[in-house]
Amino acid sequence: MNRIEPRSGVALKLAKGQKLTVCDPMGQQVSDLVAYNADDVREVISNGRTFDYEETIQLGWGNRLWSNRSNPMLTIVTDTAQRHDFLLTPCCEETFRHFYPDKPVHRGCFGNLAEALEPYGIEPESIPTAFNIFMNVPVDGKSGLLAVKPPTSKPGDKLELRAEMDLVIGLTACSAYDSNGGSFKPIDYEVS
Repeated sequence: MNRIEPRSGVALKLAKGQKLTVCDPMGQQVSDLVAYNADDVREVISNGRTFDYEETIQLGWGNRLWSNRSNPMLTIVTDTAQRHDFLLTPCCEETFRHFYPDKPVHRGCFGNLAEALEPYGIEPESIPTAFNIFMNVPVDGKSGLLAVKPPTSKPGDKLELRAEMDLVIGLTACSAYDSNGGSFKPIDYEVS
């Protein structure tokens, strides 16, 4: 397993058919994931297309994550946490100013993804809504209001995704206070 240190991020290539395992080694830590077609990075993971084609916002085992061009990018083949979010964008400096005005500003997952993806020719404006692995965002069925609660993931929980095309992946150990229950821990990952 490779380790993403707290409040940082990486980018990597994932060939069609390879599997990416994302593990929460200590529990209650979110990991933001974005995906791009390695042959044309203008094709990018899309929460809207995913919700359309999977007909749910509660994604887990067996669901696919789709691109803005209506192509499946990743299939979830293992999911021990069974709680993820695909509604919220990666945290950024503005997130910290808005939600945490009494805490130090951090570049957040957006800044970490921008730096990690730059060598692949991916500009910050091309960073979409992330698939937020292990993130706990309940939506009230009556009012539609959402909340960001501490993750329910336990130490060792994992999500395994199979690439349905050659991909560039961005992956973080999330930096936002509420997303992680107020603490920051590493994320482990492995390609097989």
